[in-house]
Amino acid sequence: MTLESVPTFIIWSVQPARPLRSGELAKLAGVSPDTLRYYERNRLLPAPPRAANGYRFYPAQSLERVQLIRRALGLGFSVEELARILKARDSGCAPCQTVRTLAGEKLKQINRQMKDLARFRKELGAVLREWDRRLASTNTGSPARLLESIIGAPTRPGRPWRAPCGR
Repeated sequence: MTLESVPTFIIWSVQPARPLRSGELAKLAGVSPDTLRYYERNRLLPAPPRAANGYRFYPAQSLERVQLIRRALGLGFSVEELARILKARDSGCAPCQTVRTLAGEKLKQINRQMKDLARFRKELGAVLREWDRRLASTNTGSPARLLESIIGAPTRPGRPWRAPCGR
């Protein structure tokens, strides 16, 4: 048994010595059997051999593969990106530079999003301060016309006033 530390959870990895049915693999990996089929359809997980009764029997190393897939998806790799990377790796290539480049692009994107969120936080804070001022000077039960007040509110040049995640 090995313990792998992952930023919000811990994965206990038990490598079975025998092939696993889909339900067993799913349970050990913490996913549903439907997720395994999804990974197969999208060429993240090789299709396993089937028994005469149609049951899938995954090789023992499939558990590690599913854990790798889950972690990579959690880091922001798309299914398509991951499928290309795993295909290259499975065919004997070393896609390490591609993996590094993609991860670097994801970090740049996160940094841009964080800057956008910081700007949005500042804008929203200004709007809330204005609304608080309006509410304080409006009689109870009278409309303060808060939403109407944002029509003329300054926005970032060339951009509509909205949350950055709405793009």
